Amino acid sequence: MLTPSPFGWISQYFLGFFFAYGVYLPFWGLWFSDQGVSAGDIGLLVGIGFATRCVTNLLLTPRLHNVEHLMPALRILTFMALIFCTLHFFTGGSFWLLALATIGFNACFGPGIPLSDAVANYYSKLNIIDYGRSRLWGSVAFIVGSTVVGYLVNGFGSDMVVYTAMAGLLCTFILSLRSPTILPQTQIDTQHVPRPKLFELLKQWPVVKFLLLVALIQGSHAAYYSFSAIHWKAVGVSESVIGYLWSFSVVSEVFLFAFSGRLFAGWSLRTMFLLASVATIVRWSGLAMTNDIWLLALLQTLHGLTFALTHYATIRYIQQADDRQMVPLQSLYNAIPLGAFVAIMTAVSGWGYESWGAGIFWVMAGMAAIALLIKLDEPKSLSIHRDEIL
Repeated sequence: MLTPSPFGWISQYFLGFFFAYGVYLPFWGLWFSDQGVSAGDIGLLVGIGFATRCVTNLLLTPRLHNVEHLMPALRILTFMALIFCTLHFFTGGSFWLLALATIGFNACFGPGIPLSDAVANYYSKLNIIDYGRSRLWGSVAFIVGSTVVGYLVNGFGSDMVVYTAMAGLLCTFILSLRSPTILPQTQIDTQHVPRPKLFELLKQWPVVKFLLLVALIQGSHAAYYSFSAIHWKAVGVSESVIGYLWSFSVVSEVFLFAFSGRLFAGWSLRTMFLLASVATIVRWSGLAMTNDIWLLALLQTLHGLTFALTHYATIRYIQQADDRQMVPLQSLYNAIPLGAFVAIMTAVSGWGYESWGAGIFWVMAGMAAIALLIKLDEPKSLSIHRDEIL
């Protein structure tokens, strides 16, 4: 195999991983629905998946605080995610077997995001790569995955969701087996230093406010992730058009990541999060009020601000930490805002969708409105000192 550059390795990992994610996130709930699972149980299953990610990101991911361990871990976890993805075909529609397959899959798939982001952050801090331009390949792959699977499901049935995710994971694993020209190496001697303690970070009020702010914005995507495809199909939108809508949203994400360095170089974190919150309010309010395809497409362009800008600002925050703090902060970000909180809101969305239909998006808009009230401390005011974390 050819030896890739660091940019090549991480970009190709993002490419394969987010192709599978582009299949999983929009259409897994639809696959559950075709197995005869109720909306409430779909919310529970998807919520269980996010909760599992929370647990693994709290218990497993922080153990990999040395950057040289990240790539081997990604290879193992990707292979195991492929195995558990395959096991979905052997559940027979049983809720409990689906729950077990969901737990196994998310326990392996979930850490892929913080660990690959940690690799990208490592190279970015050394000015070897541009984070935004490497991460955009994940967004491109998400578009391709959601578009391809929309066509396949429309033509061959919902089982193509699982088959396509399996294909993406297999390609990701194969590509990850290569070693880049510059391997990650911890910059400080950690032989006799214990790993960072997450709960020491959680004692710091600026970190807590940061996690709460991100949780409200990213957590407000829960209803969209789990029930937008189901809702749009129920009002007569075809699976292929649903795939287009999801893909269209990520196009704006690609543009934001591509030009993030130029667009937001002089912006404060507070300003970026304010813009993301306002865009989130507009987006979910619109989804609650309309099913018009063209208006939905317009609203989907806000994804670049609601998700991508929030994620970019979060990465900027995390990059202020040193090498040993970076993975713990990344773990907390994925465990709490993107794990536990999204899990809770997904379960709430399942019950809310059964009762209110598209009205659940008003709840999501309300969460973003609360986010406007949180004043984030800039990184320079944080007291994340080495002696407090070790």
